[in-house]
Amino acid sequence: MGYVQILALLMVATAAVLVVKGWDVRLVLLGAALAIAALAGDVPLVLREFLATFSNEKFVVPICTAMGFAYVLKHTGCDRHLVKLLIDPLRHFRVLLVPGVIASGFIVNIPLVSQTSTAVCLGAVVVPLMRAAGYSMATIGACLLLGASIGGELLNPGAPELLTVFKATGVPTTTMASEYIPPLLFTQLVIAACVFWALSFWWERSAKLAASIDSSPNAAEKGVTGTSVTAVVRATSPASPFLTDHGDEANAEPARINWLKAMIPFVPLVLLFATAPPFNFINIPDAWVIAPLPDGARDPAYSSRLIGLAMLVGVLAAALVTPNKARDSVKEFFAGAGYGFANVVSLIVTANCFGKAIQAAGLARSLGDLIEQVPGLIKPLAAFVPLTFAAITGSGMASTQSLYGFFHDPAVALGLDPVDIGALVSLGSAAGRTMSPVAAVVLMCSALTGTNPFTLLRRVAIPLLTGISVVVLLRL
Repeated sequence: MGYVQILALLMVATAAVLVVKGWDVRLVLLGAALAIAALAGDVPLVLREFLATFSNEKFVVPICTAMGFAYVLKHTGCDRHLVKLLIDPLRHFRVLLVPGVIASGFIVNIPLVSQTSTAVCLGAVVVPLMRAAGYSMATIGACLLLGASIGGELLNPGAPELLTVFKATGVPTTTMASEYIPPLLFTQLVIAACVFWALSFWWERSAKLAASIDSSPNAAEKGVTGTSVTAVVRATSPASPFLTDHGDEANAEPARINWLKAMIPFVPLVLLFATAPPFNFINIPDAWVIAPLPDGARDPAYSSRLIGLAMLVGVLAAALVTPNKARDSVKEFFAGAGYGFANVVSLIVTANCFGKAIQAAGLARSLGDLIEQVPGLIKPLAAFVPLTFAAITGSGMASTQSLYGFFHDPAVALGLDPVDIGALVSLGSAAGRTMSPVAAVVLMCSALTGTNPFTLLRRVAIPLLTGISVVVLLRL
């Protein structure tokens, strides 16, 4: 490793420190990218990558339409009916609350994609329920965090992580979501949930919950035990995009389950699977999403635009089942799309620039050389390097997009399936995001329960690291 690579590593370490100290992640990544590129003598590379990713519809269309759909679900209340459907059976089985809430968060995150919106949807129901059952706020917050962020979105063909792997391999995202991801993700989910569940008994017993509730001076924690969970979030995180301005009733638990509304979040998901192999139940003509090419071939942008179309169909379905909310549905959709660009696409743009700069400095080549010398390291590195990067940046999407390319070529050279490696990268990125002090979902769960983010991270770290370690060992 030459002096350029050593200096680049020092800059990476400096960037990590600045992020932990509270600097804006986008500013740090872009600044580090320019500094490393200048060191490598190729600043134009970063500028080109910035402009190319900024306007890349493979990310902009799926992410922005998915976030727009999440906003519409929030606006129409369909997400809350789904949450009530999942949580109601747990009210009668206190011992199953912890694994049940984790599983519910995992399921809700599949159609919603956004971890933050998943946490908010669950929080309005789960916080009062688990509090009444005697659980501490730290356990409740960690339970919400683990369920909402462990990686349920990876089962959605519209997930940006899958689009990154699709771009490099050409394997449809529906194939990844149905064949490659489930074995890894369900192993991670079961192991992490079981470890967390076992630890929760020890946490609750050692906390002496009854005595701590009576003597606690924490006003924020006492406030959550009342009727308004969202009031706590507004006080601690007033800019939260998933809390509307229509009052607490907009986030309240519905009195009765409307099954039709509860199923609306899955409309885009069902449509995407129905139009892809091996089902092919529905054929969406190319002309509906993109102009056909002169030679009759399918434009590569068809896949990403099909995801956007599926989200639009979901928006229409949500508006149809809630006619009293239909008037503002389009406005909410574009508000969500704007949030997606500002908070998700922007991270991918800057992370891509950072990845390109690292590549220009030769760090990717050094990683490839290490894998070539010790081939057995590729799978552990594919899981834990993105995990570390996501823990620093707070974004699993950005981590996968920035780092997957580092493992794709070495995997092909070793005769390994690059899609399988991509699944490991995506899973590691999701785990890292869940352990990041700057991740939006971590801050939201902290605000919902009035707990310190680092308290939540300490509780989810062991289950997540245990789960990802088991996944890697099974793949070796």
